[in-house]
Order: sequence, then structure tokens, then C-alpha cells
Amino acid sequence: MLEDVLYGGMLAEGEHVYEFERRFAAHFGLPEILGFSSGTAALHVALLSCGVEPGDEVVTTSMTAEPTNTTILQTGAIPVFADVEPDSGNLDPRSVEACIGPRTRAILVVHYAGYPARLNALREIADRHDVALIEDCAHALGARYAGQAIGTIGDAAIFSFQAIKHMTTVDGGALVLRDPSRIRDARKLRWFGLEKGVPRTEVDITRAGYKYNMTNVAGAIGLRQLDSIDAAIDRHKENGRFFDTAVAGVPGLACVGIEQASEPSYWIYTLLAEDSDAVERRLAEIGVAASKLHRPNHLHSVFAPYRRPLPGLEEFYRRLVHIPCGWWVTDEDRARIADALRQV
Repeated sequence: MLEDVLYGGMLAEGEHVYEFERRFAAHFGLPEILGFSSGTAALHVALLSCGVEPGDEVVTTSMTAEPTNTTILQTGAIPVFADVEPDSGNLDPRSVEACIGPRTRAILVVHYAGYPARLNALREIADRHDVALIEDCAHALGARYAGQAIGTIGDAAIFSFQAIKHMTTVDGGALVLRDPSRIRDARKLRWFGLEKGVPRTEVDITRAGYKYNMTNVAGAIGLRQLDSIDAAIDRHKENGRFFDTAVAGVPGLACVGIEQASEPSYWIYTLLAEDSDAVERRLAEIGVAASKLHRPNHLHSVFAPYRRPLPGLEEFYRRLVHIPCGWWVTDEDRARIADALRQV
């Protein structure tokens, strides 16, 4: 399939992208999706599609990869950092509620490390305050919440197909919009503001857009990835549940608190340890990479004006250590990791 694209003369956005969009949506139980050049690009258009404008506020999390929040700055909006739950790293709905003000336009929730956030509570808060709920599902492909596919509860949602995610198109992303009437404008925003299918000499740009389209090369890779994605995600989940059991009862260690409605997809396994440095050192001794992965975003200089006390995040980050649980982690690997954890 990829060879057909490379030698077929149509490398840019075309039928392979559109077929990928159709198959990805059907496979994961999503409404119509749009393919993008990256998850970050999809998030930018998600914010714009939900009406976020310069000067607006977006309630968000600091416990995430930086693009979640640099994209808010890119729109000219203001990130308002809500606190997270110390046993999950996900947004604390009580803190989110306290952060909402007259300029709030959206709540941006990240399902950190593949563990769904408390979407029922966040959806209720968003509806009560008449603000948009945007799901950043970059870590959470294949997760579910209250029996629904992740990405279907927010007004918008994005997925990432960057190189290290559950599935990859080398780089890429997808946008889901709850309101189908917004799809046309979002499609134009990903292609300079131009409408596909209209002759370039006749088209009229009414709103400046971006060069965010997915290519046929990425679409072809994505189509092939869909052939095996269920087995890959299932293995992430199996390994994650194995570690949940292995950690139980080990002094000084705990697994993430998972809401009953939540079905994680365990992009990476989140371990909570009273001495996270000791865990990292012990795993390094057996050749296993473990780390805190992300720096809380509010610690970066670019976010200095928006810093505020986040005691839940501080407690979570103190104990946090991520360990691998991907499809490449064999039964022998995970048993060896579990033994090392017990020795810490």
C-alpha cells in the first residue's frame, strides 16, 4: 500500500487519508474524524472550533506534555492551571470548578498516561457553566469511560499518532467534533482556510487557516497500523493490569486510583512510589528505563505568569515513576520488572 502511494504520484492529502479517516472512526466507535499532520495541529483546530479566542481562558492541566498548553498560547488564550488528583495525575473536578470564571471558554482535559479522567464530573461542570469540554486523548487510544469510547464525551477530542504512541503514522493526529456542523470549517482550517474541491481561482478564504493536513503517506501507514492495533492495545492493557496486581500490597508502592467507570489503555504504566528515585535506580540496574517523563508545564518560564499553587500535582509528581508496559514488554520482561520492584 505504501509503495502504491510513493510511486502513484499523489503523496499529499487524498483518498488514503479519507479512507484512514473512515476506518479509524469506525474502528474506535467515533463520529466523523479529520486527519491532521500532528496531534498538536488537531488540538489547535479543536480550540478554534470550540470558539477559543485571544484573551479567553482555558482551564487545563500542568501535568501533561508541553504542546497541550503551548497550543493554548498559540491561540492567544490564557491557560488556567487546575490542580490534579494526587492518586492519578488527572484533573481534579473540584479544582476545575474553582478555576472557572467569566472569561473561561473551555476545559481541556488530558487522559494522562492512558487513564481516563473523571469525565462525568467534568462534562457536568462544562454544561453547567456553558463552556466547551475538549479531550486530549493523545495517551489514551482504546480507553473507554462509562462504556463509551474515549473521545466521544467532549465537545471536541484529539488523538496523536506520533512515533511513540499506541499506533503511529510516523507523525499525525485526528480531530473529533461532537457537532457535525463544525466539520466543514475545521476541514478548511487544516488547509490554509481553503475549501477542497473548489477551483483555486474561484475559492474564497473567509478565515485564515493552517498547513495541518495529513498526507497520503501517513494515511497509508495508518491504514496498515489499524490492521494490528487491537492486539497492540490489548497487550498494553494486559501488561498494565499485570502491574496493578503485582504492585498491590508492596510496601511503599501503589498503582493509580482508577474510577469504576474508567477503562485505561495504559500507554505507559504509572507507578506511585514513596521513593521514586530508588525505583528508577533499581530498574536501571536491570536495564529498564523508568522516569517521570514530563516536567509539570507551569515550571517552564513561558508559563511563569500563570503559576499558582498546585499541591495535588506536587504530591503526585513526588511519587510518580513511569515504567514501560507496551506491546513489546514480554511476560518475562514484566516478571523481571515486578521482581525488581518488590526488591526496592
